[in-house]
Amino acid sequence: MPLYRDEAVVLRTAKLGEADRIITLLTATHGKIRAVAKGVRRLKSRFGARLEPFMRVDVLIAEGRSLDVVSQAESIAAYGAPIAADYAAYEAANVIVETIDKLASSEHEPVGEQYRLLIGALNALAKHAHDPHAIADSYVMRALAIAGWSPRLRACVVCGRAETAYLSIAAGGVMCEADHTRDARRIAPLALRQFAALVDGDWSVLDSAPLERSAGEIVEDWAEYYLERPLRSLRLSAVHDGSAVRA
Repeated sequence: MPLYRDEAVVLRTAKLGEADRIITLLTATHGKIRAVAKGVRRLKSRFGARLEPFMRVDVLIAEGRSLDVVSQAESIAAYGAPIAADYAAYEAANVIVETIDKLASSEHEPVGEQYRLLIGALNALAKHAHDPHAIADSYVMRALAIAGWSPRLRACVVCGRAETAYLSIAAGGVMCEADHTRDARRIAPLALRQFAALVDGDWSVLDSAPLERSAGEIVEDWAEYYLERPLRSLRLSAVHDGSAVRA
């Protein structure tokens, strides 16, 4: 069988038979792929813990008729252990991998910029660089922006005025008092500033104050509208978060 080597992040795994697993990977140059890791569930597996979710690995893969087969796997960055040790980071990582799993709907379709954003977000979670929920929310908005669904937040999408007080997800951005539609929601200046910072990855803003609940809710609704289905991990994260702003 033809072989190819690539760098990848493990998104999820599923049991196959008594000892195998189907591994869903996002690769640097081959896009999303599904491959069988044979014998990976055995105690003496040659893959060890390298093919667990959130791990960044160098893989050698053999092309198959229906599913490819992992022939080798070497660890590049062990994001999994520090993420799994922190429940908030683990929740955030699940939001991140569910997002890219939905965005990368076709297999073997290159998604280079999305891959770089993914490893940056998982690296930030593993290093506890910022609040985990802010990392996840920012990742969701930036991934959607790369896919073409970036909100227009600088001026009213109808008239172009800078004085805005509403946001319409269906219209794709902010609206002024005079032109806002029925579906538009009023958004406070701080929440709008934080939402814009999530889109831009502006950590000077996001690290300065806890994320407003309304900003997080817009992220959830924006993702559901443009993906045409909810992000279950994001909804679960919002329910379980004990903080004052997302509870």
